[in-house]
Amino acid sequence: MKKIIAVVYNAVDQDSQPDELDVLDQVDAVSKALADLDFNPVPVPCGLDLECLKRDLMNLRPRAVFNLVEALEGQGRLIHVVPYLLDSIGIPYTGCPADAIYLTSHKTAAKERMRQAGLPTPDWIGPYQAGMAIQSLTSTYLKSRISNGPWIIKSLWEHGSLGLEKENIITALPDRLGPLLEKAAQGLGHACFAEAFINGREFNLSLLGDGKEVRVLPPAEIRFLDFGQDEPKIVGYRAKWHPDAYEYQHTLRSFDFPETDRELLSRLSDLARSCWNLFSMAGFARVDFRVDENQDPHILEINANPCISPDAGFTAALERAGISYTTAIARIMDAVIRAGE
Repeated sequence: MKKIIAVVYNAVDQDSQPDELDVLDQVDAVSKALADLDFNPVPVPCGLDLECLKRDLMNLRPRAVFNLVEALEGQGRLIHVVPYLLDSIGIPYTGCPADAIYLTSHKTAAKERMRQAGLPTPDWIGPYQAGMAIQSLTSTYLKSRISNGPWIIKSLWEHGSLGLEKENIITALPDRLGPLLEKAAQGLGHACFAEAFINGREFNLSLLGDGKEVRVLPPAEIRFLDFGQDEPKIVGYRAKWHPDAYEYQHTLRSFDFPETDRELLSRLSDLARSCWNLFSMAGFARVDFRVDENQDPHILEINANPCISPDAGFTAALERAGISYTTAIARIMDAVIRAGE
């Protein structure tokens, strides 16, 4: 009898945003790969009713869960809830453990941990949570480097570039950022922070683990084509999810680099691996970087449950590495099956 694999994902509806609907493409791709591997994939949508999800899983009795949950009812801050539930009922699941998902999803907590470990990440101020006193904002900005920016205001929890646009790049002294964060929080999941904006090159490095070791996949650079000299080069929400937008049509993922980038790429690979180890990650992940004009890399974010749809950067990195999608899913599943035996 084929082993049942529950493909658990965040439920969506016709009113969901493009970044949320993308999970359906992931479910289809993962389910097809699992079927090709002689598993019996069963899609299981979930929301905030955890008792319902628990009941569904106990009735299904899957060998494991392929975890594709990115949020619950549109709240990225709840991405870790389902993995913790799976831990509590003893069902093994793919990807990073719940602790790693929580720690990397809280972006300033992740930055604090990286800073303590000596890993480079841009300075920041915050986080600001809706309702908190502005005076209680914390700052890691070095007093000897007080500057008026530029800063980029980012959501504390949400991924998929929610609210990340050029309009959120601002110039202000650190002690003037409080009211700006308070205003921006309403559109950024009610929690945000200001990060020093690195005006340079952007890279994504995907990682694939098999339970024994991790492989850093070929690095990708996001190249900004025909952007004006004063146009901020960022991969915002429009660049990711609006095909008709100028930003979408003029950002290109490239895996081709000159020989002069060899040392830089090696350093990025080492840093990505360090992030994997620091947060005790597993399965698959992605680390995003900016590189400044001095060729110094800065870790922006760590995504412990990145998009793995057919057109995602992770899948493109697999193809560049000569690894088929099905082979990658097999490696991820092998690690889970072995761990549960």
